[in-house]
Amino acid sequence: MTVRRVVTGHDSEGRSRVVDDQNMEPITSALTPGFAAYRLWGRDESPTFPDDGSPSGVETYFPSREGSRFVIITHPPEGATPPPDVDTAAATAELERQMPGVMASMEPDGSGMHTTDTMDYLMVVQGEATLELDDGERAVLRAGDVVVQNGTRHVWRNYGTEPCTLVAVSVGADRTTTR
Repeated sequence: MTVRRVVTGHDSEGRSRVVDDQNMEPITSALTPGFAAYRLWGRDESPTFPDDGSPSGVETYFPSREGSRFVIITHPPEGATPPPDVDTAAATAELERQMPGVMASMEPDGSGMHTTDTMDYLMVVQGEATLELDDGERAVLRAGDVVVQNGTRHVWRNYGTEPCTLVAVSVGADRTTTR
């Protein structure tokens, strides 16, 4: 998939301008063949306008309390496995470099279950995804379906035969109780 990002901003006289127009490269990992994440935009503070449209220097994959992230994620069907010769330690380190903080949000049992301090708005644009919650409750989502994910413990699965593509916006949130 090719993802083109167009960013607007303001010139020195306050007029609207396209300040960036480029194809984005996906984040991929040998640990999860077929997975791709496009980090399209993010900031860790509230925006102020007019601005020049420059990207904010975000360091973590998930937003801070004041931040937001905009991503497109493609999940391969269940059963995709890493090649037998993959260097797991190196691939994990590379994934952490590309998506800082993601591995820390994942539960250590390898189930994919995770919890983030975010409110996520997601839309399935292709394929089928199953959202599974911590008690085993499942919601099957197809193209056009949306989820408002309120900081709950969850995992995404693709039990279909085709890749599933999700568009998501994550907004930082406060957690007042322990997980």
